[in-house]
Amino acid sequence: MNDTIAAISTSLGVGAISIIRVSGKDAIKIVNNFFNGKDLNKVESHTINYGYIKNNNEIIDEVLISVMKEPKTFTREDVVEINCHGGIMSTNKILELLLTTDIRLAEPGEFTKRAFLNGRIDLTQSEAIMDLIESKSEEARKIAVNQLSGKTSNLIKNFREELKDIISNIEVNIDYPEYQDIEEVTKEKMQKTLPQLKEKLTNLLEKSQNMNIIKDGIKTVIVGKPNVGKSSILNLFLEHDKAIVTDIPGTTRDIVEGEVYLNGILLNMIDTAGIRESSDKVENIGVKKSIELIQDADLVILVLDSSKELEKEDYEIIEKLKNKNYITVLNKNDLKQKINIKEDLENIVSINTNSEQGIKDLQNKIKELFDLEEISKKDYNYLTNTRQLTLVKKSIESLKEAEEALKKELPIDIIEVNIKEAFDLLGEIIGEVYDEEILDHLFENFCVGK
Repeated sequence: MNDTIAAISTSLGVGAISIIRVSGKDAIKIVNNFFNGKDLNKVESHTINYGYIKNNNEIIDEVLISVMKEPKTFTREDVVEINCHGGIMSTNKILELLLTTDIRLAEPGEFTKRAFLNGRIDLTQSEAIMDLIESKSEEARKIAVNQLSGKTSNLIKNFREELKDIISNIEVNIDYPEYQDIEEVTKEKMQKTLPQLKEKLTNLLEKSQNMNIIKDGIKTVIVGKPNVGKSSILNLFLEHDKAIVTDIPGTTRDIVEGEVYLNGILLNMIDTAGIRESSDKVENIGVKKSIELIQDADLVILVLDSSKELEKEDYEIIEKLKNKNYITVLNKNDLKQKINIKEDLENIVSINTNSEQGIKDLQNKIKELFDLEEISKKDYNYLTNTRQLTLVKKSIESLKEAEEALKKELPIDIIEVNIKEAFDLLGEIIGEVYDEEILDHLFENFCVGK
């Protein structure tokens, strides 16, 4: 934390501008040694300064340099950002020049890590930065911005304040055991507060558990026998012919992927090879992939040809969908219907791929199944990753144990152990309590210049 770090903060490649970010106590002094322009040691904070980066008498590039003096910076250290012409050679040359000094290359996520360790942001806000960079939909962006603003952190802090109040009352009881009335009042307070807090945390957990759908999209796999209309459905969703469509069964032998947005939520759509027994080695590999994809899917669209009776392969596919989230599409409803539905199929939609309305009915069923119409109407105070969800689950369990201990009339200091555990677990979410190894693992997934 006492050294000075640097990294390229923009995507490396051809572009108008690249930015090299430098942070640390010697950032201004060292960059100034290579800058031909104003004396950066004397300029005002948060100013942009024109000049050249030079190595001895050689001009490396014409630049604009932003100087930001601590503590009003992202890392709460002195920060210099060198805006040079976008291009691999110029950008790398400037970075290499800086690394010949006491500046070292930043580790992945180290700028954000320093912002956290220096108290500029908490841990949920740190994670929100990466979520914002990687957001794939408007809803994911809104959740990340909400968390970055500190609203989710404040929610957790409020939970901790309620627990801190109980812990303080317990400490008074332990320090002054002769006052029985204080202990009685504390137990009454716990009987009221613990169930309420547990319910609030449970509600937060429940509404957060599907956030991976908003963040990462709905992995949607289209399955069925050959020639039932799977590729046509994919093409209608994407509004262009990505998958080849013919009357020849087995045309699709490998997976075909595409992305489309539905009510601001990303659908990662995968058209699979038709599932059937075949002597063709290549087709069999595609069929195997199709079956594997079913297991990992958030949603399976089962396509059946409603102009034919169900056959052995159809029943085998239906069997594989037990305990899966799926929609049954009865395709080709413009033909004479021969399908004999003897299974308890779920979420049935009857369509034909020659009709635009047919695909709209399927889209509406997806909206209904995932409650997509309501997502944009809800608040955005969600927990957004497994780490946060796991900690809330553990804190709920600790509160349950405290409640049980209270009902059994166990000593008040025993009950305090569970409450303190819940308090610390919630503290881990926002980084009030943290483990160095876990912290390193969290930030190593960031890009180098962030």
